Amino acid sequence: MPEHDLVHDPEAGIERLLEIMRRLRDRDTGCPWDIEQDFDTIAPYTIEEAYEVADAIERRAWDELKGELGDLLFQSVFHAQMAQEAGHFTFQDVVRTMSDKMVARHPHVFGNETRDKSAEQQTRDWEAIKAAERAEKAQRGALEGVAGNLPALLRAYKLQQRAARVGFDWPDTGDVIAKIAEEANELVEARDSLGPDEIEEEYGDLLFVMANLGRHLGVEPEAALRRANAKFTRRFTAVEAALAEAGKRPEDSDLAEMDALWDAVKAREKEHR
Repeated sequence: MPEHDLVHDPEAGIERLLEIMRRLRDRDTGCPWDIEQDFDTIAPYTIEEAYEVADAIERRAWDELKGELGDLLFQSVFHAQMAQEAGHFTFQDVVRTMSDKMVARHPHVFGNETRDKSAEQQTRDWEAIKAAERAEKAQRGALEGVAGNLPALLRAYKLQQRAARVGFDWPDTGDVIAKIAEEANELVEARDSLGPDEIEEEYGDLLFVMANLGRHLGVEPEAALRRANAKFTRRFTAVEAALAEAGKRPEDSDLAEMDALWDAVKAREKEHR
């Protein structure tokens, strides 16, 4: 099929998308903006698209999810096209690498191992396979391979997961809560008698332990905080709406009035649970 027909063929699947990307990056006939991009400039868009996928899932916006997944797929295609131009690898190499990895990590599905084991045992097996893969890549340290540019809260969670796998962990949740109290006290002391750097350090320590508490409770802290952000946004928007009905803005109100409206919003939400 001629290239022109492939680009306009709605049934051509992934080959159509790959050809569109190739054409966009064509130095002679492509899009000037796409041609100018490189890995560094596209990476922030990739992260943004991943968050938009997560947002659509949290909102159960299934019609939007289709488009957001497409945007995320396009990011992979974009990176692969740039890699092919630089002689690093192709999109098919990406597909092959991912397929090989999934087959190797699921011997209970694609190999001779039994599927008769718990999800917890399968998780331990998965981590053992990943550890062997890291060893082959000469990643010897328990914390190696945790991406440095992850959101800080998510990276804290993953670092603590890695440390726990080699036995560096509190035995129960009570110990973590006690550590939170200790770190909170140290933050108060820093606020009262130390400088900005020490305050920031103690605040970071408190956040780090809070992420660890989430792990002990089976709560992913990044997801929990996104949920809390959404709840705050929903409730504060309702407060603004209530003020608007009275012909006021938040700037025209005071804390006592807004706090009372906030409590009313919370009460209504509890009634509708």
